Amino acid sequence: MLSDFEAAELLSFLTPEARPDVKGHTTSYILGLSGNRDGCRFLRTKPDIITALFALTSDPSIAIAKDCYFTLINLSADETLHQVLLTDIKVLQVMMKKVLDPEFVFSDQICSILSNLTRHLKTCKIMFKVLQEDVGVAKLVEIFCAESFNKKAKFHHLGPLLSNLTQLPEARSFMMDKDRCVIQRLFSYTQYQASVVRRGGIVGTLRNCCFDHAHHEWLLSDDVDILPFLMLPLAGPEELTEKENEGLPVDLQYLPEDKKREEDPDIRKMLLETLLLLTATKAGRDIFEKKSVYPIMREFHKWETDVHVTAACEKLVEVLIGDEPEPGMENLLEVDIPEEVEEKLTKADAREQEELEKEQERMKQEEEEEKKKRSDTEGSEKEQEAGLIR
Repeated sequence: MLSDFEAAELLSFLTPEARPDVKGHTTSYILGLSGNRDGCRFLRTKPDIITALFALTSDPSIAIAKDCYFTLINLSADETLHQVLLTDIKVLQVMMKKVLDPEFVFSDQICSILSNLTRHLKTCKIMFKVLQEDVGVAKLVEIFCAESFNKKAKFHHLGPLLSNLTQLPEARSFMMDKDRCVIQRLFSYTQYQASVVRRGGIVGTLRNCCFDHAHHEWLLSDDVDILPFLMLPLAGPEELTEKENEGLPVDLQYLPEDKKREEDPDIRKMLLETLLLLTATKAGRDIFEKKSVYPIMREFHKWETDVHVTAACEKLVEVLIGDEPEPGMENLLEVDIPEEVEEKLTKADAREQEELEKEQERMKQEEEEEKKKRSDTEGSEKEQEAGLIR
């Protein structure tokens, strides 16, 4: 790593007055340095360099500014640098204002930085406070949904940012304020095919919002109708009986033969977890039964191959087909679990995780064996071809 003398020399090249070629070489070098943990930790001890980089995000040279923004993306991914960026350098207020500029070139990079900075609860709280004072969550949602707001940016990383913010009860309350129409504007993005980042961010946002069981009945009501947007990405082209189809929400009835399911297993798992949260109350379970959720989950379970997603599906199915809890235990999110039962559940989860890992290892071995067979077959064919040529 660099000595103090070399770091000081590097800093001298990061001034607005420095020659553009020298600045360019320096910012490119620091970008490479920030690409690994050791480099990030070194830069954490040199806040003056980070401050200078942040200042150069306004450099007239697009290449230099780009290097600086991508360096800040790398640095913001390291939790140990969050305090430096937020408190010492105070990046938030400046970046928030730039996101609001419909002509700004690096809005996507800023969204990535803000998303990184909100991953952890402590910095997420700081971010939410600044956001509400300067911009507001409503404005972020507006920008996110208005895809023509800035023709130079896509704003996909606002999805994970909203997901991170909804770790906070106050952010969830804002999203589900019945006098606004905020969360409803996000539903269609559960099937946004152009970006897995945007899609995953919104599914994560909806999952977080569903932790507040007081809103479940409202979310599942005809006024909001969240259910079809969670189920449609999990539904496939399988034929259901006429009775099963008639019970489903209209958008899920008689799906075409080319209907495809969500391709990302992490998103599929989040969708299932969101549905499971919505079954925590008796009202939710009643609606799930009325809307024929089970047949979709039954066919999904037959199709799914990822062991973790299958396990999540099985937990949901257990609730859908299981007996109703005893009186006083209808809300599964409020049930006090006895210590001995919790211990048993923990052990069961550990066993389940062990089984999942074994299954993954088995599948991995099968894949490797299959690759070896293909390789051996290809080698044999090439030898035969070579023999024919001779």
